[in-house]
Amino acid sequence: MIALDTNILIRLMVRDDPRQTALAERLVESAAERGETCFVTDPVLCEIEWVLGSNYGAARLEIVAAMQELLAQEGFIFEDREAFRQAVDLCHQSKVEFSDLLIGAKGQARGARTTYTFDRVLSRQEGFSLLG
Repeated sequence: MIALDTNILIRLMVRDDPRQTALAERLVESAAERGETCFVTDPVLCEIEWVLGSNYGAARLEIVAAMQELLAQEGFIFEDREAFRQAVDLCHQSKVEFSDLLIGAKGQARGARTTYTFDRVLSRQEGFSLLG
């Protein structure tokens, strides 16, 4: 198994630097040829949302589509595939940021009855509660 940093995945998604895109593609292809999986951590998933939105001006639906494509990739494993999938699905249905939804999904997966927040908009999402 190898792990991938955010910038590797961004190159594969955006393809804005031909040299780095080619290197990233070769890395993933060679891992597959060796029978290795590519591990993607939760912080990387959250950074992808931030980078695509902030640096590339991607719209919410474009970010959700990119996350869905990543989720569908063979040879990629995630800290918690089900929580990732749940957050992507909820993100498609709500206006809450992916990273917040992933936080909630991870808490729920570990048995939390709710995730407390000071964010009023987020607190309206199922599984979240407003503190204060």
